[in-house]
Amino acid sequence: MDNATLIFEIDAEIARLEQARTSLAGLAEPINESSMPTKTPAKRRKLGKAARARIAEAQRKRWAAVKKAAEPAPAKAAKEATPPAKKRKLSPAARKRIADAQKKRWAAVKAAKKAVKADSAKKVAKKSPAKKAAPVKKAAVKRAPAAKPKKVAPAKATTVSTEAVPF
Repeated sequence: MDNATLIFEIDAEIARLEQARTSLAGLAEPINESSMPTKTPAKRRKLGKAARARIAEAQRKRWAAVKKAAEPAPAKAAKEATPPAKKRKLSPAARKRIADAQKKRWAAVKAAKKAVKADSAKKVAKKSPAKKAAPVKKAAVKRAPAAKPKKVAPAKATTVSTEAVPF
């Protein structure tokens, strides 16, 4: 093969590869983070007008059935027809008895507080003498005498050999 034919074949191969590259580049772009396709949300399906109307009518029927079952007509109508009862009032004598009882309770509470204050004032007065009192000695706690150990006779002296004992 001569050089001219070789160059011609190489040029033809380059042209064929470039054509393949351009066709592939048109189909897909090079892969990298920024050009990765993101997941698109699925398209929402739309209901037709007739389907929406059927669903709405069915729901109205269900609600009508629920409301009809929950409504006992004669009992409620009788209750609503009666006027509300008049508010009851206490007689003046009853109000006076309640007020007197409450005053008596508060007087007892105040007297108890006053007694506690008086007791605490007396304790404070007793605790603040000019001289300190001598410390009080605590009585010693008496304990039962401990049992004495029995004396044991001394053991007889044994001779100790200095020879190594074979194991």
